[in-house]
Amino acid sequence: MQSDDISLPGDFRGVHIHFVGIKGTGMAALVEILSHKGAVITGSDVSERFYTDDVLDRLGISALPFSAKNITDKVQYVIYSSAYKTDQNPDLIEALRRGVPCLLYTEALGSYSGRAYSCGVCGVHGKTSTTGLAGTILKEIDDIPSQILAGSVINSFGGTCTYTSPLVAENAGGQSVFVAETCEYQRHFMSFMPKKIILTSVEPDHEDFFPTYEDIRQAFVDYICKLPPGGELIYCADDKGACDTVMIVRSLRPDIVMIPYGASAPGDFSVRFCGVRGERNVFSLSLFGSAREFALTMPGHHEVLDAAGAVALVCRLLVTFGKNPHDYYAKIKSGLLAFCGGKRRSEIVGHFCNKNGDDVLVIDDYGHHPTAVRTTLEGYREFYKGRKIVVDFMSHTYSRTLALLPDFARCFTSADELILHKIYSSARENPADFDVTGRSLYEAVLAAGQKNVSYFEEVLDAEDFVRNLLDNPPGKEFPDGYLFVTMGAGDNWRLGRAVLDRR
Repeated sequence: MQSDDISLPGDFRGVHIHFVGIKGTGMAALVEILSHKGAVITGSDVSERFYTDDVLDRLGISALPFSAKNITDKVQYVIYSSAYKTDQNPDLIEALRRGVPCLLYTEALGSYSGRAYSCGVCGVHGKTSTTGLAGTILKEIDDIPSQILAGSVINSFGGTCTYTSPLVAENAGGQSVFVAETCEYQRHFMSFMPKKIILTSVEPDHEDFFPTYEDIRQAFVDYICKLPPGGELIYCADDKGACDTVMIVRSLRPDIVMIPYGASAPGDFSVRFCGVRGERNVFSLSLFGSAREFALTMPGHHEVLDAAGAVALVCRLLVTFGKNPHDYYAKIKSGLLAFCGGKRRSEIVGHFCNKNGDDVLVIDDYGHHPTAVRTTLEGYREFYKGRKIVVDFMSHTYSRTLALLPDFARCFTSADELILHKIYSSARENPADFDVTGRSLYEAVLAAGQKNVSYFEEVLDAEDFVRNLLDNPPGKEFPDGYLFVTMGAGDNWRLGRAVLDRR
């Protein structure tokens, strides 16, 4: 039985659910959520170990090899990743043969969202950080029964992708808040049932599915229009695409309450950037009738904007649940300070002293769109003023690289040294269909005037070059040493690990 008109049960206690592709980030996060609800979980996936294996290990779940034998008489529902096809995967073939209800991950997430006061976080950039920030604040407040699902491991959640308030169990018969990262790719977020939405940004991306800017913008318009009458859209007033989207939505749904945040926003949630003080990113919000100061331990103006969106959501939830946000200023402030990123989101993976005694800090970041790359590196430049920045970047998908090549060529200006590689392909693309390669990007970056750029086709071919580079004195203008950043949605994170492992 496929997913048409299938919904998950209201009570998960004792319900056996089998996950196909259980190691996927979203899948593992949903496993956590449903485990907390009392479901019996099994799952299957490839044997390669991923960081989500740590999440599953803590739950006592081991991924099984794909096999029809996984679908026993006890399995009541199957949830599967879009990476697996119902007519090719043996688990799914057997489930359909038996008539077991099968739901895509996004459909299962949507079904679950209908049982809570759900808030969707969307946008081309900043979804994971904004979700993690909102969840960390709600964890600090802990006055609202809430569950959070982010698109990556969030350190302040205790190294998992989710947070479940103890109040959820105490409030089993009542309504709880569900805040989830929702993805625009293939319009996956259309299964979600939001009461409130955060919109961080809209610009061209996923060109294999959204050939034009208008196509991807329309997806966000359609998602926002799923809000109920009087629903709230919290949007970044500093992002042109978000503002364009809001204008269209206003003409279609004037009943939706629009709540802007950012440096360009009037009233509450207006941001003023105050700079870096002692490795803290300080900013103020026009909140509760006056400017209130906050700080993050994460670098970059983009992180401040994500924080403003998260604060706006939390404050609106407090109002919705009959509480006065003014009473929670101290907890909101401490919640923001408690946020320390997530897996592959400005993640500090280690540091060492080179042979001259200079400190080398190694960071890994998932930024793979030119806007995200540029803003993240600008944040590092401001936050780590005394460090020489060495960036290793691996572009992901041929369609994105080709469509945004001029933007990619100009997004690395904050790097003192840049290393590039071949394009990290997607299973949904055939490289032969595209007239672009990693060397095309390398040549475009050089033509744009970037200095100190190197190219290595394979990631680990650059290891000796990087090790020798980091062993040289960084120069008098960089008294704090080096910052070595592996960046992108590919597997070049291996280079940072290799450099650390050989110390």
